[in-house]
Amino acid sequence: MAEISVQLVYPLADRQTLIDIRLPAGSTVADAISRSGILQLEPKIDLSRHSLAIWGRLVADGHMLRDRDRIEILRPLCIDPKTARRQRAGSRRPRN
Repeated sequence: MAEISVQLVYPLADRQTLIDIRLPAGSTVADAISRSGILQLEPKIDLSRHSLAIWGRLVADGHMLRDRDRIEILRPLCIDPKTARRQRAGSRRPRN
């Protein structure tokens, strides 16, 4: 049976976890997460709150993997980007 190689990434603010995995062809994102052991290494991961992506494109856990895919476990945003931008703009003083 053919195998594929994928990389699983979980980035945090101060570090990132990278795990290289070999899986049988036809494996899914859920298979890779299970095989990687990332949920034991990083107990704060809650797949009901974290999004999954491959090379930056959102996918479901049943997505079929291809060789050399990079699976990313994305943390929820702390603050909405539009709100953050408004707060930054509101805190600036006008120049005289």
